[in-house]
Amino acid sequence: MPKQPAKPALSEVGEKALTDYEHHLRSEVDLRPTTIRNYLSDVRLFMAWYEQTAPQEKEETVAFLPAQITTPTLTHYRDYLKLHLDCKPATINRYLVSLKRYFGWALERGAIERNPAKVVKLVNQSPKSPRHLTDKEEEKLLIAAQHHVRDYTLLLFMLHTGLRVGEVCALKREDVVLDKRKGFARLWGKRNKYREVPLNITARNSLSEYLASDKAGKYFLFESQRTHQALTPRAVGFLITKYAQKASILALSPHDLRHRFGYRMAQKVPLYQLAQIMGHDSLDTTLIYIQATAQDLQRAVEEISWQ
Repeated sequence: MPKQPAKPALSEVGEKALTDYEHHLRSEVDLRPTTIRNYLSDVRLFMAWYEQTAPQEKEETVAFLPAQITTPTLTHYRDYLKLHLDCKPATINRYLVSLKRYFGWALERGAIERNPAKVVKLVNQSPKSPRHLTDKEEEKLLIAAQHHVRDYTLLLFMLHTGLRVGEVCALKREDVVLDKRKGFARLWGKRNKYREVPLNITARNSLSEYLASDKAGKYFLFESQRTHQALTPRAVGFLITKYAQKASILALSPHDLRHRFGYRMAQKVPLYQLAQIMGHDSLDTTLIYIQATAQDLQRAVEEISWQ
C-alpha cells in the first residue's frame, strides 16, 4: 500500500471547510479526541485526493467545496482506495463512513442540497471471527500471573465478565456487589448506558480473596500500585502483553479476553441475553460470537482430508 502523507496539504478553501467541520465535532458532538482525529484525517485525505484529481479532468485549479461532490466522485474515490492504495475492506469502509458522516452534517447545515454519500455502498466483506483463546492458552496466561494477586484477579475478572477494558478500569470498589450465592458489577458502558453484569462463582471467589488482601485498590477496583489511581487501558494492555509473552501466547490484547468470554457464553445462552451482558445495542454486533473461529473451520476441513 503506497504511503500517504500524515497530513496532506489542502487549498485555503479546503482548509476552511475542514476547520468548520472540526469546530462542529469538537463543540457540538460528544466524541472522544481520538475519534475526532480519525474523522478529520479521513475527510482530509478525501479532500486532498479530490483537489489533486479534479484538475486533471477540468484542466484548472480546483478547491474542495462540498457542493461540488457527486455520488460518482465518491465511488471513484472508493475505487482509488481499493485499487491504488490497496486498502483492506475494513479500512475502505471506515473512510466511507467518515465521509457519510461529513456529508450528512453538510446537508444539515445547508451547505449542500442532497447528500451524495448516502447511497454509496460499503465494501462487502466476510465477517471475521474474533481471536479465540484456547483452554490451554487461558490456563497458561493465568499461571503466568498467579504470583501477582492484582494482575491475576484482573485477568480472571476480564475472562469471566467480558467487560471492555475501559469499563474494567473505571470500576470502583463500591460498584462490585458480592455475597455467597450471587454477585454483580454495576457499570456505565458506551454512550453512558448503565448495566449490571452478573458475576459467576469463580469471579466472586477471586474478587473476595483479592479485596481481603492489601493489594486491592482503595477507591478503584484495580489501581496502579505506584500512583494509587485507576489503571489505564494502556496499562492493562501492557500487563496482558507481559503475561502473554511469558506464557508464549502471541499478540494478545484486552479485547481478546472479552472475545473469549463472548465466544464461550454464546454456546450457553440465547443471543439476546449475551447482547445484554456484553452491552451491545444491536444483535448484529453479538452475532460475531456465534461464527466459527479460524480453528473451528480448520478442524472442519481437516475432517474430510485424505490423510
